Amino acid sequence: MTTVNDMAPADATFPLQEYQARIRKTRLKMAEMKADVLLIDCVEHMVYLFGYAPPAAIYQAVLLPLDGEPVGIVRALDASMFSEQSWVRDVVHFADHEDPVSVLAAEVRRRGWGRACFAIELDSHFLPAKRFMQLQAALPEVRFVDFSQILWEMRLIKSGAEVTLMREVSRIADYGMVAAIEAAHEGASERECAAALYARVIREGADSMRSALISAGARSDSLHGRLGNHVLRRGDVLHVESIPLYRGYGARLMRSSVIGQPPADLDRAARIMLSAQEAQYAAMRPGSRAGEIDAILRDAILESGLRKIYGNFTGYTLGFIGLPKTSDFTRAFLPGSDWFLEEGMVFHMYTYAAGIAFSDTILITSSGSERLTKTERKLFVR
Repeated sequence: MTTVNDMAPADATFPLQEYQARIRKTRLKMAEMKADVLLIDCVEHMVYLFGYAPPAAIYQAVLLPLDGEPVGIVRALDASMFSEQSWVRDVVHFADHEDPVSVLAAEVRRRGWGRACFAIELDSHFLPAKRFMQLQAALPEVRFVDFSQILWEMRLIKSGAEVTLMREVSRIADYGMVAAIEAAHEGASERECAAALYARVIREGADSMRSALISAGARSDSLHGRLGNHVLRRGDVLHVESIPLYRGYGARLMRSSVIGQPPADLDRAARIMLSAQEAQYAAMRPGSRAGEIDAILRDAILESGLRKIYGNFTGYTLGFIGLPKTSDFTRAFLPGSDWFLEEGMVFHMYTYAAGIAFSDTILITSSGSERLTKTERKLFVR
């Protein structure tokens, strides 16, 4: 039976009013598309609208009608977690031997939605082709319309409460970075530095998920490589990217450390990269064109000769990160990017060359930008 919930549970990330505001915006988009019901199964959007972060093991979803209360289709094993996190109280539970799509379809028919127009996110990782075909077969009279990208776009502008979370996770990221750098010395291993970072961010309140990308020596420019067993030697570079999550929201920063005195060419590279990045940050403000912001850094690095080709982004969206994604490229900085910065957007801005890398978490404010990660911007020497 549908019940009206007038408050969020104690463990909810945001007050109920925040979720209600998001639901209202979503329903306006649904109305534009003449959709009767929206099927949400993407983790990021389950969290954004309903507060629930489901495990990715078994399919779960929430149905949001244009009018009335949403309906959760939730694994029985996760029932207590759902009630702890979500404000939704109309919930259908299913056992592990039951097929969740069949349960969902039966509930749709029971509620009189068997001939409704359903909005679905065709870009959801949890609605692959086979599952969508199964859903179509189970609901042959339902008309489906594509709701892809709409909620990703809606999430670009962070609320005040979200900015507070971004500040907190940035603080945690800074503590982790400092811990990793302080653990670095000749004879220490990559794993010792990683262990120091993980221990610190967990103590500071980070979620129990991946919190760092670390490489050293000949692999220091392997930004996404596996954690190795390299023992630091004089002349080595240690690359650290601190990427903790706090209630699913992520901050990121990269710094490089040299074991012993850095050679002149590496010191020059660091100065060029840091200077170009500072100019980029200074130009970031509401109304700035992303391609022009990208060019500030990209052109400086190419003109300096530090890189012959610069094929990667110089920045991308930050916010809530849900499985199985590890990064959000809803907005990314490239030479042809013709979108414009807006107040409340948050980005990971980064550069790398010559085996070293620097990055920060940047918030767009009403008058410019703010660096949320505060770790000193320099090439560290250990």
